[in-house]
This record gives sequence, C-alpha cells and structure tokens, in this order.
Amino acid sequence: MVRILSLALLMVAIVGPGRSSGQEPHKMTKADVERQIVELSNWGRWGKDDQLGALNLITPEKRVQAAQLVKRGISVSLARDVEKEKAADNPSPFKHDMLNFGRGTQGVWATDNVSVDYHGFAHTHMDSLCHLFHNGKLYNGFSRDKVGPQGAEVLAIRNVKQGIFTRGILIDIPKLRGVRYLEPGTPIYPEDLDEFEKFAKLKVSSGDVVFICTGRWARRDMVGPWSVDKEGAAGLHASCVKWLKDRDIAMLGSDGASDVVPTRIEGMDFPVHLLTLHAMGVHIFDNCDLTSLSQTADKLKQWEFLLTASPLAIPGGTGSPLNPIATY
Repeated sequence: MVRILSLALLMVAIVGPGRSSGQEPHKMTKADVERQIVELSNWGRWGKDDQLGALNLITPEKRVQAAQLVKRGISVSLARDVEKEKAADNPSPFKHDMLNFGRGTQGVWATDNVSVDYHGFAHTHMDSLCHLFHNGKLYNGFSRDKVGPQGAEVLAIRNVKQGIFTRGILIDIPKLRGVRYLEPGTPIYPEDLDEFEKFAKLKVSSGDVVFICTGRWARRDMVGPWSVDKEGAAGLHASCVKWLKDRDIAMLGSDGASDVVPTRIEGMDFPVHLLTLHAMGVHIFDNCDLTSLSQTADKLKQWEFLLTASPLAIPGGTGSPLNPIATY
C-alpha cells in the first residue's frame, strides 16, 4: 500500500497536479468557450447602456493609488516604432508621405501625411469594444448593425477620450522561464500566471492593466519576421480568461495579439479576444513592444508601474494606434 502511494505521488510530481500522462492540460472545446461567454460576462454590470466595460474599474481611487507608484521618474514607452516596410507580419505598412519639406525647396514649413491599417500583428494599437461581433452582438448586447459604413455608433474608441491612467502589471513569461523569448505557438496557462505573481511578489487586482510578455519582438530581432498565420504566435491559452476575470482586470495587453496561435480549440479563432472584448468588455492593447519594459522591470525588480495611454478620439473608430507609457 505504501509502495502504491509512493508511486502515485511520484507520478503527480512528474506529470503535475491535476494532469494525467498523455492528457493535454486545459483542453477546451468551442462549447467550453461558448459557455464561458455567459459565465464570465459583464453585460449589464454597469447598466444596460454601458459602453466603457471594464474600464469602469479604473475608479478615481484607483488612479490616485496608481499615481503613488511613481517614485523614480523613469518612463518607458510600450510602443513599437512604426513599421514602414512590408514584411511577413506586416502586410499593411504604415504610410508616411512628406507633403512639404526643406531639401531643394524654398518653403518655410515641413508637413506630412500619415495613414495606417493598424489592426493585425504589426502596429501597436488599442482595440475598442466594437471591434468584434459574435452571434450578431457586440459587448453588452448591442447589435452588430450599430457598426456601419460611417463607423461605430456605439462602443467606439472615442469613449476612451479621457485616457487610461491606472496600475500596470508586466507578466514576463520568458523571464520566469529563463529564456529570451517563447517560440511561436507556445501556450501560457493559468498556473504560469500564478507562478509569476509569486515570482514578482505581487497580486493582480481590480482595475489593473495586465501586459503579457512573450518576447515576440526579441525573437523577431534575432530571426526576422514571420507569418503568424503560418507559424503561429505565443500567447494566452483560453483557459487563462477566467483567471483574468477573477482578478477583475480593466484591460489586457501583450506583445502580440494576446491569443496563442494556433488556439488548440477546434473551430475557434481568437477565443481570448472573444471572451475579453465581447463578454467581459475588456479593451485590448495589441503588439506592444515590451522589451525595454522587461529590462527596466528586471533592473528595478518591480513589475508594477503607472500605466498611461491616450488613444485618438476618433468618432466611430474601432480602435487607435497609440503609445502606452509605463512610469516608475
């Protein structure tokens, strides 16, 4: 009996608690995601007409607490320099055209025009809650018909005109694992998030903005750009969304698109986007460059900071390019 018990304990140590040999951890189906859309929903939590979603969790008190995190006056940009060249991960480069300039002219002004198709895997941007439809609905039950050819009548990025000012948390999984970056397709599970909280000696709390670092840009700098559609991307497995809801986060950000690609859920693309934007009303930062933030956090041994961000006030906009700032 003792020998059997010892063997059982050895198997738990090797395979891990709650897992059995040969079994995929946190296996989820499309039906599981559909069920969580209901279970994790914030629809109606702040009223039937609410358009801010989880940004309501950034209260005046939360802003004051976040401001008190600034002790050293060190600021770090979380934006990637705009990509002007077409690449495997950048089919729609940032367009920058000079209209007036100095070389060879007698004009007194330098002016330019900029434009970008910013959604995708290249440009640092913020997703508004009108960015994703599911079963004909947007967050809080608004109809998809509210988004027309002239823009979104509800849940547009202009709702965030007052900006974002709250506590930010960097969850640096490569740092936790002792590697420079995660390989494409590597999933991050809830126990990884738990482990990082213990490592960083902090707890994600209501109203926080959580940034997931996979080392995506460090890998790109070393091996070059790659097609996420063909080769995948490291990111959160859908089983992490309940963890995020339990912490009551205000926003989610990452150096990719938050979701692991492929998702490991048959028939379901971007379940993390679906559960956050659509069910929880959580806006998303995509394609942040977290390299400098990772280095600063490691140097200071501090993974919490004041997070500020100001999207463009675009009436009807589905999101906005922007430059989030972490300040210590």
